[in-house]
Amino acid sequence: MCWDVDKSWDEKGFSHVAGRVVTVAFEGVEARRVDVEVQLTSGAVHFAVVGLADKAVAESKERVRAAFAGLGLALPARRIVANLSPADLPKEGSHYDLPIALALMMVMGILPADALDGWAAIGELNLDGQIAPVAGALPAAVAAGGWNMGLICPEACGPEAAWAGETAVLAPRSLIAIVNHFRGTQVMGQPKPGPMLDGARPPDLKDVKGQEQAKRALEIAAAGGHNLLYVGPPGSGKSMLAQRLPGLLPPLSAEELLSTSMVHSMAGLIARGALTRTRPFRSPHHSASMAALTGGGVRAKPGEVSLAHNGVLFLDELPEFSPQALDSLRQPLETGEVMVARANYHVRYPAKVQLVAAQNPCRCGMGGPGRGHCGKAPRCQMSYQSRVSGPLLDRIDLTVDVPPVTAADLALPAPAEGTAEVAARVAAAREVQSSRAAKAGGGVASLNARAEGEWLDTIAALDPPARALLTRAAEAGGLSARGWSRTLRLARTIADLEGAGAVRRVHIAEALIYRRIAPAAESFGENRASAYSL
Repeated sequence: MCWDVDKSWDEKGFSHVAGRVVTVAFEGVEARRVDVEVQLTSGAVHFAVVGLADKAVAESKERVRAAFAGLGLALPARRIVANLSPADLPKEGSHYDLPIALALMMVMGILPADALDGWAAIGELNLDGQIAPVAGALPAAVAAGGWNMGLICPEACGPEAAWAGETAVLAPRSLIAIVNHFRGTQVMGQPKPGPMLDGARPPDLKDVKGQEQAKRALEIAAAGGHNLLYVGPPGSGKSMLAQRLPGLLPPLSAEELLSTSMVHSMAGLIARGALTRTRPFRSPHHSASMAALTGGGVRAKPGEVSLAHNGVLFLDELPEFSPQALDSLRQPLETGEVMVARANYHVRYPAKVQLVAAQNPCRCGMGGPGRGHCGKAPRCQMSYQSRVSGPLLDRIDLTVDVPPVTAADLALPAPAEGTAEVAARVAAAREVQSSRAAKAGGGVASLNARAEGEWLDTIAALDPPARALLTRAAEAGGLSARGWSRTLRLARTIADLEGAGAVRRVHIAEALIYRRIAPAAESFGENRASAYSL
């Protein structure tokens, strides 16, 4: 195919006008504006890309050259300079191919100089001029809409970008399709958003026999978004229980769906624009590194804690993770975001997750009262459990013993109450929390697990006996300042499940038992040893 090249050139044969196309640079899930300027200058024949570009961006010139050759176009025998502005912003990835190629086409006269006014572009070029999919189409479309611009993206990314709402989207298959569209010979339409998929049917709580206390803790954790740790010997059902948590949680709201999908878009996990309202459930292997959990690498990709944003992060065999990797989760669990630091910039990813963990009492799994005989007890237990730091454990609201399932439990028929019944109570409790936050106005957390400060004191509404018990536990040295707040949040959730207006002494007592505090165990007729034991 041949196009006319109609451009005003000076007496030396160089263009007076530079081609300019808007694109984006990603900082976490945030897309920052980048202006791509291409100009022909005097000097030796050369194609240079400047503006703090990484190797993938620097290689764009070769892909652009090959794509033009595949369309029967030769680059001008001039010095070509592609400038990515602002120059001090790091540029990473192959999505700069398309904006560089479009700006060069404007300089060559193939596209009018004002053809791409009001458009941003992302896309990787194949050697034949086809446009390959890239990660980050949804954040790019959201950002372009915020700039009152449309987005040009690869055809495969069109259904994903179309979820950005009112943003105009063009999704061409090749460079030829773009030229034909802006020349009016073959106009493209707006792509439709991808399908909204139903998640896989979660396993049912009816499959779990016995373990009534563990089920109760799972219900409380689901109702308030609290972190949960199961401790028990192998085969007691810890993983089974954790895998049934997503079935108890309500679907993602529209706002949560957008923020979660933007993280998945950056990780390249959205296929053909298909989204789901099912909350994420991530279960990394215990060999995962710190970068795999919290994010990092050369391009600072999101880690497991961000991929589980607005969902569940399940860490099975908790002490088998490296201590460094586990401690890297302390800040995300507290703040709800991850900051990956680099020498000249920082990348933020959202990480509002509910942590669920499981562990054996010791390496052999047989330690602890009523669990069998460990030849190295109690040293085996202390050594194994000390692999998880105290500050991380302090961020876990519920710690529950999961004893072995007896033969009598296994012989019983399936429980009458399953996931559907428990999920209904969880939904009712969450509705109470949402209504309470809505009445208070913006700026307060709707989930109890994220309430803090004056708002936490307001919603707790402790009666005098409850406050006395909580004070007694704190004075006994069993509660840190963080533990005080987390106990209040947990007690508020227990009260919400019962439909109680104020947090009473019984709610505080149960919350303290889940945090392994002795005064609560005594108030429930338990002994001190069982309150502290793992």
